[in-house]
Amino acid sequence: MQLSDFFALTSGPAPLVTGSRGELSVHDLGTLRVPSGSLGAADPFVALDMPITVPIPPGDYRVSVTIADVSTEQDGSHLREAYLSLIVSDAVTASVEPVPGPDGPPEHGSFFGVAVDAGTVAFFDAAAVESSMPGEADDWYDEVFDTGEPGSWFDTMDSETPLRAGTANIEMPLARAGENVILAHSGWGDGFYPVVQTRDADGRLTGVHIDLQVVGSAPDPEPSSPQTSWVSRVKGFLR
Repeated sequence: MQLSDFFALTSGPAPLVTGSRGELSVHDLGTLRVPSGSLGAADPFVALDMPITVPIPPGDYRVSVTIADVSTEQDGSHLREAYLSLIVSDAVTASVEPVPGPDGPPEHGSFFGVAVDAGTVAFFDAAAVESSMPGEADDWYDEVFDTGEPGSWFDTMDSETPLRAGTANIEMPLARAGENVILAHSGWGDGFYPVVQTRDADGRLTGVHIDLQVVGSAPDPEPSSPQTSWVSRVKGFLR
């Protein structure tokens, strides 16, 4: 991906993958705690315990969602999430590249990413899931995600407060130090979305982003094969 085709954290007009132009806006989703330095990215309703992982300096980071107005009249009647971004630094971004896998960068022209089957993407501390989520992963859907009660993860995402509908910043049920998950709907819905990282002119990391392929030119290559073991579980339900 060329930097000229990357629009995360950008406000204003931008090209859409549909061939038209849309207006972008950026919305703050609060702070994500990543004390382990292992950033997890996944569809949280399918693979919270099997994320792609990206090494970052341990710490607390701002997360934002970039929203694209894809309506024909550009009147705000059709909005889609374009990027979910974790901000490491406010330094000017000079380059964008696929995140590496366990064995290094993917092959040229390919990428690692997040498989989405429940219309949602999220960032979280991958190391916190085991200690901060209850019981077995197979029980989370009924006991945590969609309990039918106020405060379930689905209910929180549907609410228009305290964050915009379709997003949420949720503390894990057994969190002891604020371990949390920041979620957003995934643009056009289910699919496979690249995870990329940005760097400044000195090569220092400035951010990690899930590109939901709403803005710019949609990448053509197939996902790199080592990624399959991280994100390929499907549980047979849709958001």
